This record gives sequence, structure tokens and C-alpha cells, in this order.
Amino acid sequence: MKYVYKITYPNGKIYIGQDTANYYMTYFGSSDEGLIQKDFSWDQMKDFSVRKQILWSSEDATQDEVTRKEREMILKYESNKPEKGYNQRLP
Repeated sequence: MKYVYKITYPNGKIYIGQDTANYYMTYFGSSDEGLIQKDFSWDQMKDFSVRKQILWSSEDATQDEVTRKEREMILKYESNKPEKGYNQRLP
């Protein structure tokens, strides 16, 4: 299964990513951990919940198709804008 997902952090910012190798419920992407940690105090990190949503999935999409869908979702949700999300660049 290949999919594009959205991670929502407690501050409302999001990260959009893709997974084409695994379908692990506990996989939360490859966002920049340091960038995210800057937005939260130590006390906030002690009780920290994130939400993961599968936005799109396919059994047989090519890697290019998955990457295009990821890019489409980043632009749709504007997660590449620092005030809205943690995607630093478009795929």
C-alpha cells in the first residue's frame, strides 16, 4: 500500500508526507524534528499528541504518481508555509 498522510500537531501546524515502503500505523514521517521542537516548550512536550490521517492511498500507483499526489496535498493544505506547516520544500 502506498499512501499520502497528514500529521497534525497540537499547535495546529501540519506535515504532509508519503510512505511507499511500509504501512505502519506508527510511522509519523520524516519531518525536521528540530523545527518542530522549537514550537513547543518542555512542559508542552511532556504531554504531546499528534493526529495522523491517510489522505490518499493506492495499491498500484507509481512512485511518480505518489510524489505528485504528495505535492498536490502540500499545496492544498499549504503545509509548506511556515505559519501553517512543517514541509520545508516541495517534492
